[in-house]
Amino acid sequence: MMDKVYDPHRIEEAWYASWIKKGFFTADSHASGPPFSIVIPPPNVTGMLHMGHALNNTLQDVIVRFKRMSGFNTLWVPGTDHAGIATQNVVERELVKEGLSRESLGRERFVERVWEWKEHSGGIIIDQLKRLGSSCDWSRERFTMDEGLSKAVREVFVRLFNEGLIYQGDYIINWCPRCKTALSDLEAEHEETKGYLYHIRYPLAEGKGHLIVATTRPETMFGDTAVAVNPDDERYKQHIGKFVILPLANKKIPVIGDSYVDVSFGTGVLKVTPAHDINDFEIGKRHNLSIVKVMDDDGNMNENAVHYAGMDRFECREKVVEELEREGLFEKIEPYALGVGKCYRCKTVVEPTLSKQWFLKMKPLAEPAIEAVRAHKVRIIPEMWEKVYFEWMENIRDWCISRQIWWGHRIPVWYCDNCGKMYVAVDDPHTCSECKSGLRQESDVLDTWFSSGLWPFTTLGWPEKTDDLKTYYPTSLLITGFDILFFWVARMIMMGIKFMGDVPFREVYIHALVRDAEGKKMSKSKGNVIDPLIIIDEYGTDAFRFSLTMLAAQGRDILLSEERIEGVRNFANKVWNASRLALTFLEDMPSVSDKPDISPSFLPDKWIRSRAQKVIREVTESLDAYKFNEAANTLYNFVWHEFCDWYLELIKPNLYGKVALYNSNTTKEVLNNTLTDILKLLHPIMPFITEEIYQKLPHCPSTDPHSAADKGESRESIMVSAFPVYNAAQVDEKSEAGMDMIMGIIDVIRNIRGETGIAPNVKVEAMIRANGNQSLLEEYGYYIKELAKVGELVFISGEAPEKSAVGIYKGVEIFVPLKDLIDAPKELARIDKELIKIEEEMARVFHKLNNASFREKAPPDVIKKNELNYNILREKKDKLTESRKVLEGLAGK
Repeated sequence: MMDKVYDPHRIEEAWYASWIKKGFFTADSHASGPPFSIVIPPPNVTGMLHMGHALNNTLQDVIVRFKRMSGFNTLWVPGTDHAGIATQNVVERELVKEGLSRESLGRERFVERVWEWKEHSGGIIIDQLKRLGSSCDWSRERFTMDEGLSKAVREVFVRLFNEGLIYQGDYIINWCPRCKTALSDLEAEHEETKGYLYHIRYPLAEGKGHLIVATTRPETMFGDTAVAVNPDDERYKQHIGKFVILPLANKKIPVIGDSYVDVSFGTGVLKVTPAHDINDFEIGKRHNLSIVKVMDDDGNMNENAVHYAGMDRFECREKVVEELEREGLFEKIEPYALGVGKCYRCKTVVEPTLSKQWFLKMKPLAEPAIEAVRAHKVRIIPEMWEKVYFEWMENIRDWCISRQIWWGHRIPVWYCDNCGKMYVAVDDPHTCSECKSGLRQESDVLDTWFSSGLWPFTTLGWPEKTDDLKTYYPTSLLITGFDILFFWVARMIMMGIKFMGDVPFREVYIHALVRDAEGKKMSKSKGNVIDPLIIIDEYGTDAFRFSLTMLAAQGRDILLSEERIEGVRNFANKVWNASRLALTFLEDMPSVSDKPDISPSFLPDKWIRSRAQKVIREVTESLDAYKFNEAANTLYNFVWHEFCDWYLELIKPNLYGKVALYNSNTTKEVLNNTLTDILKLLHPIMPFITEEIYQKLPHCPSTDPHSAADKGESRESIMVSAFPVYNAAQVDEKSEAGMDMIMGIIDVIRNIRGETGIAPNVKVEAMIRANGNQSLLEEYGYYIKELAKVGELVFISGEAPEKSAVGIYKGVEIFVPLKDLIDAPKELARIDKELIKIEEEMARVFHKLNNASFREKAPPDVIKKNELNYNILREKKDKLTESRKVLEGLAGK
């Protein structure tokens, strides 16, 4: 028997352990059924479960459970990413507490310490994903630096190098002075910051006068090797070929003409600093300019910055401006909004700087990846993200793949310092083949995204020809956030086509952000972060998962609040209590088959089976199209309103023996089948509660799943049962129309009761002018009386009774005589008093909303709250006004 109160914490841990023990998550590459595979976006090994993870993994699990139940040979590959910069930072902070540093330990010992940290503290997020109910095949869990993936990374690097796609060269990269490593363009997060445009005078080398340069980074001027103007700019073209004096450095630099210069920006004169700006670097190459670096790896000025050497770059900026003012070389300063690049890990302002790095040529890899999406070999959902994908891919630049850290895949390149020979190899070479000297390995490691870009095929065993690779590649689907469309998704498409000859997945579903109830991005600084684990502790996993799924509309951010989750917990309780009631009816069932061939004669039975079939079709179509919110909302409305509020109430008289017009055993079979379908439909979203209830149904041999799980008894699980399949033969439009009429009439009578203030325990008389529907309404008159609390139900054809409330539903007229039921004058007085209060409150809110000062100063969420309050008050007023009209007629006014 089911517990009286639903306690999610009692059942979740037990069922998850049972599923794992029985191997229900484990895939078999030789199993029957069409393959369906998906790889988890590997969370950082340093990570903790946040809302993005929760949404992403919930949606993945919904699809995986749905496909598994639908007969697919399903594999969900889990794993974690080594997260080079993030993990190194974590361990370095630990070392500081011990008075150590990575330099004091040395590379080998430091890497050992990171592995030790990974074994003891890394991967906490995996346990948290299990709490979320994720049905991953944990036997296939991978790590981006495990032995197999490390070998694959080397194999890829060597092949790309041998084809000339990987090269080493001097190029402008984003440098993080805090992490002391290069970052790719994607890893430098740009955010708008209030800055300044500094106007500096560069004196002409010959004659009097000067050119005014506008710059946002005056500290880099010591690296200027030219100033540039647009050759079509009439203001300056006469200066091309001449020289100016670089302020404070007192050296001559040329004035060059280049069409890159925007005549409308600043003064139209550009300082060219090839070592510290990507566009200046390209100008420098075109004009053969020298390259002068003015900063070191710590973000301090170097010896080329004359007397500013050793000074912090931002302090230098202030001092340079002060000296320029003293020397009469400073024109003016003006506010300017800057797109400042910051390290995606430590948020330090990055410094564009020239550096020798390893690069991967992207255009040859991008072209087939662009075509794959154009030809819909990969379908991106929602489609709006395709345009963003194409814009980036068509303007892609070479990828800086080297990082100056110690934790990661060390680049498989070795140097002979004796003879200068370089080796690139999968297996470690030990001595130089030319001079037999020892070799030194490249100190840089690969960008973390390099290994994760290989994830869909390396996790399946590549470069070995494994059964998993044969069965499950290409994977079927990728679910991820838009923020890693370029970091990861695009790179996986490129690498998959390059090394597997086929795309890595057929479809990509891009989910939106989870925001707070006011639509604001969640952040610790704003104090609006909702912790998934706290929510799970408070409301249960199923309520949390259903809330996320219910809100996951394509292309629309999720606005989440605890109030929403609390509402879904009420839904979970509704499912529990409805099932408890149903099970009391099913205890003495004579026999049950999973899908008996039943032909019910009771209209509510025929109606609920017809409606169930349509819900099965709608949910299946929604999940197939990744319209998660539509699937959840369809189930919510069907379960709560149709099954619980109507069907269970309609069958109570039969099953309690109050009426014996219809076969109660048939009703029990319909009830059992419908509840079973509901549980199976809900299971992908709400796995725990559905398993608990499913095991209590008559078709399950076990009545104590917790003790059975402990004893290892064999029994079916809902997660490996068959997902309901739409059966058109059970769709009955006539029965649906009949039930619609009965429910409509009951609602009309209930509304009349509510509008006129009739007490809930008072039975009313109802008169119906059926207009062609009398036989149906007579047959089910008992149920109308039972659910609408009607004492006497009379069918009339003549005049309507006086002083009656009137309602009409699809041509059927319903009259409820009110003469002796209520004190109309007293009820009118109560309504009038309530209307006065509502109108006063409406006037107050209306005045506030029409106050320009309030609109300007109040936060958007406060304005929205007031607008919502006004609409609620207006609805109340409208309802009371309608009730008043009814009562006026009754009072003879």
